[in-house]
Amino acid sequence: MKERPIRTTVIGSYPFPSWLEHASRDLDAFGRDEIAEMQDDAVIAAIHDQVSAGLDVITDGEQTRFDFNLSFYGYMEGISLESASPRRWGPPAHDQRGKHAITGEIRAPRGLGTVEEYERLKRLAPEGPVLKASVPGPFTMSGRLTPNDQYTDRYAITEAFVPIVRKEIEGLVAAGCREITVDEPSMSCYAYKEDTRRFVDIFNRTVEPVVGKCRLSTHLCFGNYKGHAVGYRRLKPMFPDFLDFAVDEMHVEMANREFAEIEMIGTIAERMDVAVGVIDVKSYYIETAEDVADRVRLCLEHAPADRLSVAPDCGLSQTARWAAKKKLRAMVEGADRVRDRR
Repeated sequence: MKERPIRTTVIGSYPFPSWLEHASRDLDAFGRDEIAEMQDDAVIAAIHDQVSAGLDVITDGEQTRFDFNLSFYGYMEGISLESASPRRWGPPAHDQRGKHAITGEIRAPRGLGTVEEYERLKRLAPEGPVLKASVPGPFTMSGRLTPNDQYTDRYAITEAFVPIVRKEIEGLVAAGCREITVDEPSMSCYAYKEDTRRFVDIFNRTVEPVVGKCRLSTHLCFGNYKGHAVGYRRLKPMFPDFLDFAVDEMHVEMANREFAEIEMIGTIAERMDVAVGVIDVKSYYIETAEDVADRVRLCLEHAPADRLSVAPDCGLSQTARWAAKKKLRAMVEGADRVRDRR
């Protein structure tokens, strides 16, 4: 169980400072030590914003990644990083994200870098907040790779990622990480047309070595590329099968969907803690503390406080930093109002 009712948490990613976005376009202009300094500074900025908001759980903001998962391909062997987008022009959408060719056996002999991220977070974070690491799950990781004769479909590619992700989360636990989110938005996006029992099997085989050794959660959403969702945005196809995920907490997107299917959180809360997205990361309407308090009260009609966490719908990397800061502060204040007066 979590340490307090109506806990305030985040998914993982946070906006880059503008100077980091600018610098990352020309990293060859910097030396190795200068890049390490920039990474520290960016993580310090992300920590500052989260701690200032008063969050119970913080991350490193994934400041050393490109997107929440794409930079991991740079750690891989057997992959060509030449990326060809199916569509380059016109309205931004998921089909503008590039695909990578598979050139050999998919391996990650150096790991995916999340242990180093966590060690940096431990070094830079103050005492108080819970520190969380986030790792993309194997089905989500498989989505940017093109099948070939050796890996004939997405599931074959996924199976290659299972031991890689498993080893990564084992490494996080060994490094002292006590809270890990395995992000599987692709599973929620494709649940309406894929075998959900197969998803459960893949997920549980991936996390099996760390079950009971850390607080384990999963993040399920419907995509957020440049503020756009993808796929069929309904929870119903995921359940009841996803209740068999071997996790302590399941996060579901609600705010952007106007709290459709809110009654489903009661079903989830019967089996595990439920983290509800009460902040819309795709909108620039800045929620007030009272907005958040009303949303938390709605959640409490379906799930008990000791099973409930609140969070943004998704990672905040696609939201401007000025808005992210205001949204997180409102989220914490709104949760505090309900916790103190419920």
